[in-house]
Amino acid sequence: MKKQIIRATLTAVAVLALVAGSTALRAQQPKDIVDTAVAAGSFKTLAAALTAAGLIDTLKGDGPFTVFAPTDAAFAKLPAGTVEMLLKPENKAKLTAILTYHVVAGNVMAAKVVTMNGQEVKTVNGQSIKIMVSGGKVMVDGANVVTTDIKASNGVIHVIDSVILPK
Repeated sequence: MKKQIIRATLTAVAVLALVAGSTALRAQQPKDIVDTAVAAGSFKTLAAALTAAGLIDTLKGDGPFTVFAPTDAAFAKLPAGTVEMLLKPENKAKLTAILTYHVVAGNVMAAKVVTMNGQEVKTVNGQSIKIMVSGGKVMVDGANVVTTDIKASNGVIHVIDSVILPK
């Protein structure tokens, strides 16, 4: 009887260790692009826009995606009332076009981006963005890339200081 209790206790401890270990392992795995951006805390406007455009599930998908993500400060540079206007349901198509203009299919890390001076890269919305590299700085359609290679489970985020707009 005593041996059975000891075995049961050891089994319970082993199961708890496995559960704790898998929870710790999950915590170490990178989050998807949306969860990574939300956790950063400086992309509240982008998250609201992705929600209004119905793109959350897409950017939580398999990818991989490269997102040139404008910060809240970048959205604040737009003319007064622009963000509020874009978030209205009747402007969903325009908002979707703008947001998908910030997304490139595939994992394009900074080491690759810096070799693309003068190149145009097709975005998910079908139009192309222009990459410029000068003096060690990278610009995407005139927006400065301020932080690079924020890895997510389904792609990578490069932070930009302005909202880029399709032609």
